[in-house]
Amino acid sequence: MKNLFYMGGPLFMGILTALLIVLVAWTVYHFLPVFFKKEKNFAKTRSQLKQIKTIGTFALITGILGQLIGLYSAFSAVEEVGSVAPALLMGGLKVSMITTIYGILIFLFSLLIWFIADLIVSKKSE
Repeated sequence: MKNLFYMGGPLFMGILTALLIVLVAWTVYHFLPVFFKKEKNFAKTRSQLKQIKTIGTFALITGILGQLIGLYSAFSAVEEVGSVAPALLMGGLKVSMITTIYGILIFLFSLLIWFIADLIVSKKSE
């Protein structure tokens, strides 16, 4: 796992990991008061829980941006060298996909968390 982190590029993988931590912290901070019946304003909580999807979307876009910057760098290197073996080119494409896959996984995780949290909040508000 650590190997994939460094292969994907520490900058974008670090940003994506920070977004994942923010996502979990945001969920815990805004969802636990409802879960333990300390929060009574369910409309406010549901509004704050929508930000989970926003953080997930930002992670998805950041992952795609990381891939595009990686592809640009790889294509610039190919342009300088000239002829490149197809296996080497495909290896570069594979590495560039790591940030996008990580961003997509964070996005899917955010949707799952949001769906479950919103379902629980709506059940508690009834």
